[in-house]
Amino acid sequence: MGIIGIGTAILMSPWSSADGRITPLADAFFTATSATSLTGLITLDTAVHWSWLGLVTILLLIQIGGLGFMTLASLLGLILAGRLGLRSRLGATAEGRGADLGDVVWVIRATVLFTLAVETLVAVFLAIRFHGNYGYSWGRAIWEGIFHAISGFNNAGFALYSDNVVGFASDAGILLPLAFALMIGGIGFPVLLEATRRAKRKMSGKPVRRWSLTARFTFIGTVVLVVAGTALVALVEWNRALVHVGSATDSQDESSAGVRLLNAFFSGVSPRTAGFNSVDYVDFHPATWMGTDLLMFIGGGSGGTAGGLKITTAIVLVAAVAAEIRGDSSVAVFGRTIRSSVVRQALVILTGSVALILGATMTILLLAPDLKADQVLFEVISAFSTVGLSTGITAELPELAQILIAVLMFAGRIGPLALATAVAARAHGRKFDYPEERPFIG
Repeated sequence: MGIIGIGTAILMSPWSSADGRITPLADAFFTATSATSLTGLITLDTAVHWSWLGLVTILLLIQIGGLGFMTLASLLGLILAGRLGLRSRLGATAEGRGADLGDVVWVIRATVLFTLAVETLVAVFLAIRFHGNYGYSWGRAIWEGIFHAISGFNNAGFALYSDNVVGFASDAGILLPLAFALMIGGIGFPVLLEATRRAKRKMSGKPVRRWSLTARFTFIGTVVLVVAGTALVALVEWNRALVHVGSATDSQDESSAGVRLLNAFFSGVSPRTAGFNSVDYVDFHPATWMGTDLLMFIGGGSGGTAGGLKITTAIVLVAAVAAEIRGDSSVAVFGRTIRSSVVRQALVILTGSVALILGATMTILLLAPDLKADQVLFEVISAFSTVGLSTGITAELPELAQILIAVLMFAGRIGPLALATAVAARAHGRKFDYPEERPFIG
């Protein structure tokens, strides 16, 4: 909250707005929360309202949010003191989800270096494209390349254009590097670290360990969701919203099959949980909104910059349902048994997330009864899953509803599991069992 508070104060200042006026508190707070939580929802046009200082502030908030509050604190301690205390190491281990305690210092360094490497690579590609194909000066091309690379890798979805990246809908040289950044950031560093270590051991001729369940779930889930999302958009929107994307401007100038497929792919990648859009979501069919709701709700990999339920959580829940249908006494996937405590954690996350989403949706509908329920649900899931996609109603919401959306963005960034764990850590479990009794189910 401290980072959001500082960001809000800076964004409120007249030096942060293009017209030199003070930005209202509600808008500054909403923008700071959206940037820090890596969401991308906006109430003010990023390309028009903010000055150079405002844009740099937003970019720094995105980077800080991406690296993680605890990871960044540990990094600063490492730089200043040259070492990390046990408490900081434990905190970073919890943030990284899977790193061994002895590797935490190295993991923090590697995370930052990897982040900067990917962002630099994508920024270079984008800058060259902006300069070579659009005639931007090198200064503008480099700045926009850096901004969109950081926003993309951190799954933030902020863009320097009023229409997001709709103007580049026919340019694979812009959309594909962005999609690469979104997917790498959304997979999560722990899984990428495991893949890197496996590759090094394989190249050196050393025995390679089997993939962890987290890595398998993340890679398989990512492929399945990207393919499913692409197929959904292509099937529903091929002759609708995708007809005139890119350079097509009228009914006589339809988009090519390649451009349609490119935008279907980008629209399948972005909802998990980036927030960039190359097609205006207002033009999408309600069925596409519903499919996108599901993609946003599931989200990306654990330990990455994506939000949502997380792929691993979703697969554990599906595996538990499948085990119950088969009549198995335990949940097993890929030759490994998943503890019942893990299944219960997944159920807690699912239940808490659904409760928050439904409660927020009903509240906003009460505050803004003129809005459609499917649009409000889309907005709420987008906020809670820190996606940033919108059907265009964010700026129309009453102030109380915007504050609620900001709270959802913050809660989604912290994560339902972190909140549940914090509560559980202070609770004392029951040390005995009551007699069993089976209630009717169904």
